[in-house]
Amino acid sequence: MRLSVIGCGYLGAVHAAAMASIGHDVVGIDVDQAKVDRLVRGEAPFFEPGLNEILADGVASGRLTFSSDMAAARGAAVHFVGVGTPQQQGGHGADLTYVDAAFTSLVSHLRPGDIVAGKSTVPVGTAARLAEVVAPTGATLVWNPEFLREGWAVQDTVAPDRLVAGVPAGAEGERAAQILREVYHTAVASDTPFIVTDYATAELVKVAANAFLATKISFINAMAEIAEVTGADVTQLADAIGYDARIGRRFLGAGIGFGGGCLPKDIRAFSARAEELGRGESIAFLREVDAINLRRRDRAIELTVEALGGSAFEKRVAVLGAAFKPHSDDIRDSPALDVAVRLRGLGADVVVTDPEALENARRAHPQLQYTEDLDEALRSADVVVVVTEWPEYRHELDPAHAGELVNARAVVDGRNCLDVRTWRDAGWTYYGMGRPRG
Repeated sequence: MRLSVIGCGYLGAVHAAAMASIGHDVVGIDVDQAKVDRLVRGEAPFFEPGLNEILADGVASGRLTFSSDMAAARGAAVHFVGVGTPQQQGGHGADLTYVDAAFTSLVSHLRPGDIVAGKSTVPVGTAARLAEVVAPTGATLVWNPEFLREGWAVQDTVAPDRLVAGVPAGAEGERAAQILREVYHTAVASDTPFIVTDYATAELVKVAANAFLATKISFINAMAEIAEVTGADVTQLADAIGYDARIGRRFLGAGIGFGGGCLPKDIRAFSARAEELGRGESIAFLREVDAINLRRRDRAIELTVEALGGSAFEKRVAVLGAAFKPHSDDIRDSPALDVAVRLRGLGADVVVTDPEALENARRAHPQLQYTEDLDEALRSADVVVVVTEWPEYRHELDPAHAGELVNARAVVDGRNCLDVRTWRDAGWTYYGMGRPRG
């Protein structure tokens, strides 16, 4: 099938390459010519495991092309729209500027019978409005939310855990759902659940999922706050309650909290939309979820200052991590970088290292020092702060070797990802998030 993908950022580039990898002919379209030029060369504009390989294969095969001209979408049977919906400047709602612009540019190239599949995360009610924009062309709008995890996005696109299609009622919707099943033929053949809903439900599925995950993370971080004043160990607590099948252990990792381009802005946009609908009280708890999440960054800084003897001024701090999560170079609303910047503001000599995110971090925060060499970051440090749980730090960093490089064997484990006993046995003073220190 011939497909177009409008918007070649994180979502769109992965989707375009993944669809080509399962046999479709795909054109990706983006207004950023520099990004398009890189994609044409088969180069991913960001780090995502597995993407470079399927991108290069798709371009080499001829099944995957890119353009900055919306006219390139003409002739595709299905048009996926995956542009960004950032948080509004000066507000919490979603900025739909890019979504509206994409639809405005696309409609003149649509034919009767075409399918337009929205993938962007939008406030409930957006799809119904955009369906009216598409209807005069004879095309059909469906809403097909994405559920990608950064670091696993290729797998999540090719082999998702579920597919959701919000469609109009009647025969038009049944036809649109069937075409989407054909698009995702490999996943459907593997018995991936394919859930057909109305527009509003499809929109809510995405934001509700993100709100639940954010709530689960903030819940265990709230428990960490209690653990810190009672002497309990939040990691053991999470293990114990995680054995309950109704709760589960995933997303119960206490630490400095979530960040990135999805969870923070999506829960704020969801709250803003609920207020517009007159039901703000229904999800008022999400404001506290957000507040708990931000407090954990404060706590990481407090622990670091404590480890430094009460003052960060002119102390050397090694910050391990810049990306908001491992296996990504994404620094959007990164707790790791936020902690680094704020320690720098306290007068610390901050050195940041990260396996993939340094280029992005350096552009955003040139006031910090950066090094690709982990040993160089550790050398002469008065405290080591682990803020992104890369395998290089969790499993490969030898505390005995690190201890030979630093000024003081003090480590703040902002992700509770280190083996406490191993570090303590190597002579380190360990500061965890909701864990006994020592």
